[in-house]
Amino acid sequence: MKLTGKTAIITGGGRDIGAAVARKLASEGARVAISYFESSNGADSVVADIEGAGGKAIAVQADLNTQDGVDALVGATVDAFGSIDLLVNNAGGLIARKTIADMELEHWNAVMTLNLTSTFMMTKACLAHMDSGAIVNIASQAGRDGGGPGAVAYATSKGAVMTMTRGLAKELGPDIRVNALCPGMIDTDFHNIHTPDAGRRGFEANAPLKRQGHVDDAANLVLFLACDDSAFITGTNIDINGGMLFS
Repeated sequence: MKLTGKTAIITGGGRDIGAAVARKLASEGARVAISYFESSNGADSVVADIEGAGGKAIAVQADLNTQDGVDALVGATVDAFGSIDLLVNNAGGLIARKTIADMELEHWNAVMTLNLTSTFMMTKACLAHMDSGAIVNIASQAGRDGGGPGAVAYATSKGAVMTMTRGLAKELGPDIRVNALCPGMIDTDFHNIHTPDAGRRGFEANAPLKRQGHVDDAANLVLFLACDDSAFITGTNIDINGGMLFS
């Protein structure tokens, strides 16, 4: 059990990568707090699974675009478990595909808040309760290559998360390590909503591993970065894309 006695917060833990991460960290002994915005059924299912396996978990409804939402999640976690050791900044999204020419300032600001500012607020709030531990950010392959059509705002926000990861690693070491994942095509609702099926089939045909990623692929990497198996790794942004992009 690699995380016995540790408390982990996973934002956006009610579905997809976040849910897989919550279950994975709990299976290694972590007490888990997950946030959700709308997917209460998914969050409740994750908590039930963890508790059914003998673990401890809570789900907190929170709008992480706001300081009040961030404070509610962090406060509920500390009240339930007494400490915070691990933070997984997973909540985020593309919202919609828009070219710069068609993009309103409101859309730009919404994407930046959802992906970047929320990561800043969660990190700052958790640091008040972390003497040591690890932070794992969920960036994106889009932060490497600029993303697909209409994803400039999203790609820019995720590129900023990657840079924040490097800066935080310098600022918070040696006691807290900070790393990030840069997922490519992972089989999630994100791509169900925003990626045409033909694009997904094309990815499978061209990727060296000939498949889309699974949420458990991402969860296994988060576990590695959260536990002492990666004790000499900080400031990295690790590609997980089936070989479609090498950096």
